[in-house]
Amino acid sequence: MGSISNRFVRRFNNRLAAQGFLMKMHAGFCAIPPSMRTRFIEILRPAFHGLPKGWQSAFHRARDRWQNAAGRRRFQRQLRAGAPLRIVVGTSGMSLPGWISSDIGYLNLVRPEQWAGYFSPASLEAILAEHVWEHLSLEEGRIAARTCYHFLQPGGYLRVAVPDGFHPDPAYRGWVEVGGVGFGADDHKMLYDHQSLGGLFTQAGFAVTLLEYFDAQGEFHAAAWDPADGMIRRSRRFDPRNRGGELRYTSLILDARKPASA
Repeated sequence: MGSISNRFVRRFNNRLAAQGFLMKMHAGFCAIPPSMRTRFIEILRPAFHGLPKGWQSAFHRARDRWQNAAGRRRFQRQLRAGAPLRIVVGTSGMSLPGWISSDIGYLNLVRPEQWAGYFSPASLEAILAEHVWEHLSLEEGRIAARTCYHFLQPGGYLRVAVPDGFHPDPAYRGWVEVGGVGFGADDHKMLYDHQSLGGLFTQAGFAVTLLEYFDAQGEFHAAAWDPADGMIRRSRRFDPRNRGGELRYTSLILDARKPASA
C-alpha cells in the first residue's frame, strides 16, 4: 500500500513541477513583443501539435491558470489605483499603457453579471477588443455588444478588430476562417465582413464608424485613427507582415460609439 501511495505522490509532484515549468515558460512567452510572438507561434505550432495530447492539455491548463491568476490580480490592482476605466478584453497576458487589461476568466463578455461585480452601468470610458468577437457565436456576439453598451458611459466607445471576411487573399481567408489553419482559428466561430459586424453593433444601439476594411470587391478602405484611442496591432500600419506596402495581414476595424444622449 505504501509503495502505491509513494508512487502516486511522486507522479503528482512530477505533474505539479511540469505544470509550474510550463507556467513560467508561458509567463516569459507573454513578455515577447506581439509581432515576434505571432511569428514564433507560426514556427512552433506544428511541433506543438506533435506532442502527446497530455502534454498539450497540461500546457493549456497551466496557461489558463497563470493568465487568470496573474491577470485578475493585475486587474484588481489597477481598479484600486483609480486608473481610467478604459478596458481591454481578451488580452491573453498582454498590457497596453493607459488601459486596464482583462481576460475571459474573470471578465467574460457574455456574462454581464461578472461586469456588474466590478463596474456600475454607464461607467466605462472605452473598451478595446482585438480579435475577440470571432471567438463568439453570433448570439454570443450580440450579448457581448449589449454588455458593452450597458456599461459604457454615454459618448463612450468600443473599438473592435476581427479577421476580415472580405480580404481578397484566399490564403488569408484560409488562415482565419472558421476552422482555419491559423493559430487560434480552431476556435473561430464567425468570419465577419464590414456589413455583418457593423450591423451587429448598430442593432445594439451603437453608432458605427468603419476604420479599416475590405469591401465586397476586394478594395481596401482606411480612415485615420489614433492608436492612443486603442492600439490594434493586426492592422495595416502596425502589423510587420505588411512591410513593403503589400497588405498580407489586416483586420476589419471599427469604432462603435454609444450615443451621448443614451
